[in-house]
Amino acid sequence: MKNKILILSLSLIIVALYGCDSHEHDEHQKSTFLATNPVVKDTFIYKDYVCQINAFQHIELKALEKGYLESIYVDEGKFVKKGQLLFKILPVIYQADYQKALAEVNFVDIEYKNTKALADSNIVSQNELALAKAKLNKAKAELSMAEANLAFTNIYAPFDGIVGRFYDVRKGALVNEGDLLTTLSDNNKMWVYFNVPEAEYLDQKNNIGEKLTMKPLLKMANNQILDGVGVVETMESDFNNETGNIAFRATFQNPSRLLRHGETGNILLPIDLKNVLIIPQKATFEILDKTYVYVINKEGVLENREINIAAEMPHLFAVKSGLNKNDVILVEGLRRVKNQQKINYNLIPFQKLLTELEDIHAE
Repeated sequence: MKNKILILSLSLIIVALYGCDSHEHDEHQKSTFLATNPVVKDTFIYKDYVCQINAFQHIELKALEKGYLESIYVDEGKFVKKGQLLFKILPVIYQADYQKALAEVNFVDIEYKNTKALADSNIVSQNELALAKAKLNKAKAELSMAEANLAFTNIYAPFDGIVGRFYDVRKGALVNEGDLLTTLSDNNKMWVYFNVPEAEYLDQKNNIGEKLTMKPLLKMANNQILDGVGVVETMESDFNNETGNIAFRATFQNPSRLLRHGETGNILLPIDLKNVLIIPQKATFEILDKTYVYVINKEGVLENREINIAAEMPHLFAVKSGLNKNDVILVEGLRRVKNQQKINYNLIPFQKLLTELEDIHAE
């Protein structure tokens, strides 16, 4: 019995010793952290601006004359070609004016022909013939004016585009001169307007110059990016004194006519960053409204250090101040350590760490 108790005691001691060794080994493994050095490089970010999307050409189609709406040849939202007849207004007054002018021309033409025959026979003078000719020319001019007024009752598409909403447009309705019938938009390409604050305009004066070579992207209301890049073509001459902004206009091709006049979205404007210090976002932590990293000194001791962020990119921060490229920063296990703690770490190249971050994001 005593031998059994002795054997059991020895077994428990061995198990305990093995467990302690295993626990110490695990603790050693856990206390080895990953670290890296910041890297200095040229990069760029996309600055986000709210924008208003307008058709390249967008006009209002109004009635030029008073009359009853006789015919409607299109529907809302339909694509029409240049010169296509859209509306026909029955001109009560101008139709009568045209008939009167036409009758006047026929009457004066007969008078002119009779006067010419008499002049050829030297019965009337050449002055009488010239007067008859002048009356005929006047009658023809009045007929041309009546024809022009009559033509105004036919409303044609001045360019290829999409017909907008009808404004109280119904067949047989009485419309007055100047009444809005509908709109027409040429959205083969779009003009996108966005406002840049004065401070950002000055900060990016090297990118925003006379040539305006910026190539922005357009994020639509569903957060999808429009295929293709735009071109910033122009900006206003003056700042808005009330808002402190200056307006820019970018042009985007819209061959599929996905974009429509009046949409909203966001312009993503590329901004170059030269020789900036880059660190992983995962290497940072926040206390109140300040951002910190753990810097590892030569003795392997952690020192928390405040940094200022210049720009944010996917997985990365561009650091404005607080670090230099020779610093060693902790990138993992930030919640398991504390300031002035001595740790073991493995230093990995920044590029390898960046590749791993990109792979995780792709998954």
